[in-house]
Amino acid sequence: MPKSMITIDLLRKYRIGEFAIFDLSTAFLGVLILSPLLSWLFRKLGWEIPKVSWIFWTLPIGILAHSIIGRKTPMTTEFFDPRGHYILKILILTLLIIGAKGVKRIGKSIA
Repeated sequence: MPKSMITIDLLRKYRIGEFAIFDLSTAFLGVLILSPLLSWLFRKLGWEIPKVSWIFWTLPIGILAHSIIGRKTPMTTEFFDPRGHYILKILILTLLIIGAKGVKRIGKSIA
């Protein structure tokens, strides 16, 4: 393998605590790209969700998704650990609340 090739392991080496900066960045970038589509879809279902709410919900959605598929990540493990990690738990709950601020129930769109 050429030395100039960047591997995923190299990208995931840089961390904030136990959390890989690469993983966090790609999660936020993915949600940023998908937020217009997600907001449009939920508008069709009768909910007005601002695009910025999806950014706030990136980490909570990630924890939920990893829990549903049974994938243990450091953040998922810490969030569900009943013996500590209260700063993470407060952060996730705060992100849920801030993201919910602009959500409104509207009539279903016909178009």
